[in-house]
This record gives sequence, structure tokens and C-alpha cells, in this order.
Amino acid sequence: MSAAQRLAAQVQAAWMARGPLAWALTPLSLLYATLARAHQTMFALGLRRVHHLPRPVIVIGNIIAGGAGKTPTAIATVRALQAAGERPGLVSRGYGRRDDGVRDVHADSEAAAVGDEPLLMHLRTGAPVVVGRDRVAAGWHLLRQHPETTVIVCDDGLQHARLARDIEVLVFDERGIGNGWWLPAGPLRDRPDRHADLVLYNAPMPSTARRGVLARRQLGQAVPLQAWWSGSRDGQGLDDLAGHLAGEPVLAVAGIAHPARFFGMLRAHGLQVDPCALDDHHRYTEAPWAGHPAPWVLLTEKDAVKLRPGDRLAQDPRLHVVTLDFEPDPEYHLAVQRLLRAARAARPAQESH
Repeated sequence: MSAAQRLAAQVQAAWMARGPLAWALTPLSLLYATLARAHQTMFALGLRRVHHLPRPVIVIGNIIAGGAGKTPTAIATVRALQAAGERPGLVSRGYGRRDDGVRDVHADSEAAAVGDEPLLMHLRTGAPVVVGRDRVAAGWHLLRQHPETTVIVCDDGLQHARLARDIEVLVFDERGIGNGWWLPAGPLRDRPDRHADLVLYNAPMPSTARRGVLARRQLGQAVPLQAWWSGSRDGQGLDDLAGHLAGEPVLAVAGIAHPARFFGMLRAHGLQVDPCALDDHHRYTEAPWAGHPAPWVLLTEKDAVKLRPGDRLAQDPRLHVVTLDFEPDPEYHLAVQRLLRAARAARPAQESH
């Protein structure tokens, strides 16, 4: 584990309790909370303009720092909308990319140029995706390029108040609101009682007192990297793989917000795991599996989008992508449809589809 990863782990631990480190950071938290509330108040009082797009907007976000499951939720939401006959498009900032400008995401886009999560969303859904720091500009660009779009799903951007939204989905993982303090003394980047039309728990059980819907999260199969890029999700079952290896370790590589979650889910299938935790949005310039004796190297899908079949680092036949099966309870999708109908009924009659 690198020094940066050790520091991140210490901060994450401090965010779950009100210990000495958290108390020491409370003056900065007061400053952060004051600035955040002032920003929100300016929009609430009309001192800064809120921009409305001519299609319903669903914003999926969280109120704590770090990944809580926004991207899997966005993918599941888009796929359900498609099944219901909608033509959804996605807007995302695209963290970790080289610039902040507005651009389209295509299947052959480089993750470094558009962001790993937007590329993954496009590959998993086939829906048009536009990235941009300015979500309003990105939304307009999406509608110009894809006028058939009937609904816009914004991955993250809960605090991007310039973009008006019709539906807000608030996602929590097992951390809930942590110690309940604002950054940097705690994980909060917004009020814990912030309004949301829907609350989704990316966890086995609710992690806050708020009423919400649960999502099922489990690992799928280990798919060869080359096959995964061709669209396949068929591979080796993890339980069968554990029996086949008979205690021989696999190398698990994860450049995500919470790599320990991935490692723990693999171990739950009986696999002996040699963990390789990388920074979130890690850029692969070298192969961390080079020289490792493990017969299998297991990657997350978020890592796989940065390892194209023709790349030098992707040639190792041991590389397998472990797919993620994430599905909210059907109640969630029914609620989205109900809210979407209400949003359309409240919109001006000139909105076209």
C-alpha cells in the first residue's frame, strides 16, 4: 500500500468516528459547510441562475465523499428506462480525464480523454454519453447531437445547482453518513437531511434513518478481458473458480474508491485473494501484475475500460474482468416511472419527445 493509500485509509476510518483526527479538522469543516450553504442559498434566492433543459432530468448523486454506487445506479436506471421504451442519454463530469471541456463518449474513446466511468456507462448501456464539467453545457450538447433523447440521466452532479432537475436520487452505501460531520472532519459534502425524491441503499440494509429502497449488489463471472471488450458477460463462475484453484491465490487488482469491498466480495466466493489496491481512477502505465505468479488476474470493470485489447498491458492471458450485477428493487424503477410521469405533466406543453 502506497503512502497516499495509507493516508486515505486513515481519513476514511476517521470519517466513521469522532476521534482525535476528526476533532482536529472541525474548524475546516465549519468553513466548508459555510461555503457550501452559501453556494446553495445563492441559487435558492435567485442570485444565481438555474438552467432548465427541455427534457426531464434525473440526477443521481450522494452527499458523502467517495464512491457510494452512483455509476451502477445510473447504469441500472438507464437500462430500465430503455426497457420501458424511453431514449435516455447520460451526462457526467468524467473525473480523471485530461480536460474539463464538453465531449461525446464513443466505444473507441480513451478513458483518459472521457473518464473511466462515462466510458463504462456507454459500453454497458449503449446510450449516448456526454461529459463536461459544466453539466448544463453538456446537457445541451447531448440534445443537439441526439434530439431523440427523451430523458437525461446525470451521473453525479447533486451539488451542481446550475442544472435544474426533475428527479433527485440519493445513493447511500453501508457507510451511511459516517460520523455526521462535513468535510474534512467527516465525509459529508451536503446536508444529511437534503431533499431527495428517491433514496437508494447500495447496501444489504438501510444505513441511515431515511426511508429508501435496497439494491442487490453481487459479482457475476470472471470474463477474459478480450471477450469482455467484445460485449460478452459469460465466463468462469467465481465459486467454480475457487474450487478449481483449490486454495491457489488469485491477484485481484482494483483502482476504485473502495477496493477492499471488491476483495471482500471475491473472498466471499471462497477465493484466496492477493489484493492489489490502486488509487481511484488509476491510469495504467505499467502492469502491476507483471512478474506475479498468480494464474488468474481479476480486474473490476472500471479498470478494464482502461485496458483495450490492442494495448501492450492488455496482452496477458491471465487478465479477467469480474462483472458486477447491480439491480435495485423493482420498487425503485416503478418509482422512477411514476416521478417521470409527474415531471412531464408539470412541464410546459411545448416539450416534445
